Amino acid sequence: MASDTIRTAARPFGFSHETLLRWLRRLVFYLALLALWEGVARAGIWPPYLFPGPLEVFQTLLKGLSKGTFVTGTLVSLRRLAIGYGISLVLGLTFGLLIGRIKALDETLGSLVLGLQALPSVCWLPLAILWFGLSERAIIFVVVLGALFSIILGVEAGVKNTPPIYLKAAHTLGARGLAVYTQVVLPAALPAILSGLKQGWSFAWRSLMAGELLYFTLSLGNLLQTGRDLNDAAQVMAVMVLIIVVGVSLDQIFFAPFERRVRERWGLAA
Repeated sequence: MASDTIRTAARPFGFSHETLLRWLRRLVFYLALLALWEGVARAGIWPPYLFPGPLEVFQTLLKGLSKGTFVTGTLVSLRRLAIGYGISLVLGLTFGLLIGRIKALDETLGSLVLGLQALPSVCWLPLAILWFGLSERAIIFVVVLGALFSIILGVEAGVKNTPPIYLKAAHTLGARGLAVYTQVVLPAALPAILSGLKQGWSFAWRSLMAGELLYFTLSLGNLLQTGRDLNDAAQVMAVMVLIIVVGVSLDQIFFAPFERRVRERWGLAA
């Protein structure tokens, strides 16, 4: 009966039964999460100014958006993210392809990249400040290094896992040099490359927030720091919610459609 009701409700809107059911699960989950949050806030375990309820956080979020501070901070952070991630993307694709195809680089530079990947991005902050001071360049430097090594390793893994028969077939058909990369290696390595790009994006986003805590200009990281300085937990949580929404939205806009097409092409999804 419940399944038939869902199908009937989905039909006028053009949704499939599975799609509507998925969104209903999400709605129930987040409503339950908000109810739990409100219950903990009302329980009095912490003072209201330290642990505000979802309604107060939502009001703070709306207030920040209406004043324009949250909007400006988001745009500043996104600009820095675009610059830093763009640089790491170019460098990561280049070095990943070279390390994946050249044995000497794999044995030398590849081992160094693997070690640096294990280093938390926050460790680059002291060097960034010493080298560039409290500036935009310091933040972008941290973002680049936060994302770079994940992208390199993802591209390298995809290149190394390219089936040898693909390369032999390409050589038999006369493909040489750059054509082997563009027509054989990159398409075959695309799923692993995409995984590395997504991981690099998430690390870049986290690195950006860490860097902005140190540089006092209007940004999402600085709004977090301001909320802490003012003992305003509602603002801190509101900015955290905004960071989550922006991060998930960018992933759904840029990565999810591309990932879906790749999975469909490789027969991994209907």
